[in-house]
Formats: sequence, structure tokens, C-alpha cells
Amino acid sequence: MTDQAQVLGDAIRTAATTRFVRVAPSALAALPDAVRVAGDRPPMIVADQNTMAAAGRDALSLLEQAGFLTEAPVILEGKPRLKPNAQVARDMANAIKARGVIPVSVGSGVVNDLTKYAAELAGVAYVSVPTAASMDGYAASGAALLDNGFKRTLACAPPVSIVADLDVIARAPPRMAGWGYGDLAGKIVAGADWTLADALGEEPLNREPFALVQENVRAWLSKPADIGRADPAALGDLMDGLLVSGFAMQAHGNSRPASGAEHLISHVWEMEGLTHRGEPAAHGACVGIGTVAILALYEWFLAQDIDDEVVRRAAGRTASPDSIEAEIAAAFPNQAIAESARIEMREKLGQATRRAERLSTLRATWPSLREELRRFCVSPGEVEGWLREAGAPTHPEDLGVPLQTLAAEYRRARLIRRRFTILDLLDDLGWLDRGVVALFAEGGFWGRRSREGERPAASAQGC
Repeated sequence: MTDQAQVLGDAIRTAATTRFVRVAPSALAALPDAVRVAGDRPPMIVADQNTMAAAGRDALSLLEQAGFLTEAPVILEGKPRLKPNAQVARDMANAIKARGVIPVSVGSGVVNDLTKYAAELAGVAYVSVPTAASMDGYAASGAALLDNGFKRTLACAPPVSIVADLDVIARAPPRMAGWGYGDLAGKIVAGADWTLADALGEEPLNREPFALVQENVRAWLSKPADIGRADPAALGDLMDGLLVSGFAMQAHGNSRPASGAEHLISHVWEMEGLTHRGEPAAHGACVGIGTVAILALYEWFLAQDIDDEVVRRAAGRTASPDSIEAEIAAAFPNQAIAESARIEMREKLGQATRRAERLSTLRATWPSLREELRRFCVSPGEVEGWLREAGAPTHPEDLGVPLQTLAAEYRRARLIRRRFTILDLLDDLGWLDRGVVALFAEGGFWGRRSREGERPAASAQGC
């Protein structure tokens, strides 16, 4: 057993719900055993047209050969790709109840999340058959879906069984492994943000799920060129890392072990329906670029000095409900997104009374906290190089996003979730706009990466 396989085995033992996991070549043969763990109802394959061809027909055949009375598969449709629409899952839940079945998700992120939420609404267990190493949600609690236009993580149980056939995964389009690599890269920021939130009294670390991810993420990311070449062993380790991240979320009960400010940038783009070359931008592609963006901000932040004068000046500024409302209204023309942002920011404003305490703690602990954060962070340029080797997008314009737009996302991303991240701390300090301006100025991280000679204008609120 490899070291990473041992890590996966340890993670499975911490799982609250998942009881059967098989990750190996030809693992699909274990699907009948995986379905038996889920209960005695007949299985029903859920797939899209691509994943039905990739593994769904073989899965159906294996179940029939094992003596299962299978239901007709549900083939989800969407052009150019299936969308993570929560209403689709609600409709599917009604079908699951009516047929009295166990859903078997055969697919990647969207198929899995739709099936997961549908199973939750129907009150049944489900089985996951990943068809690509493209994201970390297979083993996680919760489903990231668009609900009335807003990207939410909706509460639902993880699968009771997971069967990841590495032969199937190796046949997936190579760019999908790049997306999975981008999703794993985001764990670097997740660790730094949770460390920051813990140090400032906002959200205590849950040590075991935190360690599951943070003690292994560098190993998972260590061979990007092998991912880019679709090396089978590297794809197996990538799949292990994605599953372990999901188990960490399962153990903690939410996505904090694997998601920080980098995911917030991704969620903004996904909520607003970002497309590139006629296709929805993939989650892992967005997360990878968000990771580079937030690590660049961390790099700037960790170069700053924080003394009594910095805290004194920051203490004099407080965001009012009116100013937050104006910011939300300007940031999100879509009213459904704006209303959800208001709900999230009301929760954050409820913690405003702790702002002075956060700043005081920051001042008192800054030398040691800065060193701790440096231990987690990686140079944004280095991560950019890893993503490139793995075949993942590295620059916002790789997804059709101009640098001017990315500059605005640092502030907009802060508005959509109540989770405390570096974006909130910099807002506490009154430094968020200052930091973004520095990144996009000539000589700054993004200024050095401007294309066709364009850089966003260096104006504070204009960022």
C-alpha cells in the first residue's frame, strides 16, 4: 500500500457516512458490493450522455449480471454542459421517491452533486461512481448548486459508497484532471484562511480534518507534470487527494477544511454563469485561478508590518449596514444574487462587535502569526507554474476574464459568504483596496502578467 493509499484508508475510517470505497483499476467490478451496502432497493443509474457512455452502460450491465432488478437510467441533459441547477435535483428526488430506488451517480461534479441533493431530499442513501478526477466533492457533505441563481452549498449527506475506477478516470478528457488539480491547489489557501480565522477567534481549527488535508496537500501537488501527461499513478494519487479532501469535509460537517477565499472568487464566476468558448467555466479551473489570485494577496499582506499605529487607524473605520447595502447593490445587478449576499453580510455584520478584538489580537500575535501563515502559503508564481504543468488554466484571461474584472472580484468575493478569510481581515484593516491596487500596478503580481499591455486603473474603490 502506498503512503497516499494509507492516508485515504485513514480518512475513510473517520467518515461519518461513507462505508465502502474502492479506488483502483477495474474497480467498477466492485459496484454490486457497493450498492448492497446502500440498502435493498433497486439501483437506478444517474448520468449524462457522456458519462453514460464512459461508464454508465458498463455499470448497468454489471448490476444486471449480479442479479439486481435495475430501474431505467436517468440521463440528465444540458447544453453545452449540464448545469448544477437545484431544481433539477428536486425533480429527480420526486422520481426517486416514486420509483423506490437507490440512485447511483455515474459522472463528475455536477452529476454527483445533483444526485447527492436528490438523494437527501428523497431520504435515501446513494452511491457515487466518479468518472473524472475533476473536483473534491465526491466524498463531501453538501452539494454546490445554483439555487435561484445563487451558488450555495446545500446540506446533504455524502455517498454511502464510492467506486472510482482508475481505467475510467484515465479515459476522461485530460483537462478534467487539470481542473481537479486546480481544486486541490485551493487547499493551500484553505489552510491559511482557517489558520487566520482560528488565530483571530473567528472559527476554531478542527485538528483532525485540518491535518488530513494540510499534512498531505504538498504531496498531492508534487507531480503536476505527471498529471499533465495523464500518468496513471499520478491520476490515482490525485483521486486519493480529492477523496481525502472530501472526507475531511465530511468529518468536519462543512467545506471549511478544503475551501477559503479562492473558492469565493470561483463561486462569483459560477453564479454569474461565466462561460468560455461556449462552455460553462469548470469549477476547478476557476478555483485554480482564484488560488493564484489569493496567494498573490497573501504574499503582499505578509510583507506588511502591523504596529500600534496601523491598528489605531483601522479602529476608526467601521462598515455600516448602509455602506454594505450600497456595495452589494453596485456589485451584483442580479437581484437573486444580491439578496443572498445581503443575508450573508448580515451575519458578518453581526460579528462587527468583535472587530476591535480581532485587530488587538492581530497586533499582539503578528510576528508569530505571520511566520505560521508563511508556512502554509506558497508563492503564487510557483503555483501558477504547477497549474500550467498540470494542464490547468493559470491566468483569468484563460477563461475569458479580463484583469480589470479580476481586480473587482477581490471585493465582490468577500460579500457572498459569511466565512472569515483574508479578504475580511484586510477589510478590517482598511487595506483590501490598497492591496489590490498594489497587485495590479506596474511591477505588481498581476501587473507583470497583464496581456496586450493592459492593466486595471489603480483607484481604490474602483478596484
